[in-house]
Amino acid sequence: MTETMTSQPTVIKTSRGLTIAGTRTTLYSLMDYLHAGWPPHLIRDEFGLSEQQMTGVMAYIEAHRAEVETEYQEVVQQAEENRRYWEERNRERLAKIADTPPKPGQEQIRAKLQAAKVRLGIV
Repeated sequence: MTETMTSQPTVIKTSRGLTIAGTRTTLYSLMDYLHAGWPPHLIRDEFGLSEQQMTGVMAYIEAHRAEVETEYQEVVQQAEENRRYWEERNRERLAKIADTPPKPGQEQIRAKLQAAKVRLGIV
């Protein structure tokens, strides 16, 4: 782990994965920005990190590049699997809701909603 001047690690292993000590921010969140080409000073500002924290994180990533990249790819893959699962689950639920007949007395409300959708070009 990268040590700061006070011998405190900058990056620690938690149940969430590689995390910046004293925060809930994982290295995987920062990796999204690094992969998108953001410079470290903008990432630092985006996450509210100190210069010392960002320097420690960048040093850790550089020293453990293969490990960090491997874990990052696993996190990205798991996130994609979760997204697909919930998208499919929601698709089935929304289809079921769409097939449910309207409750009596909601005709005017549904007509207004449909007119608004047409006006906005949603339908």
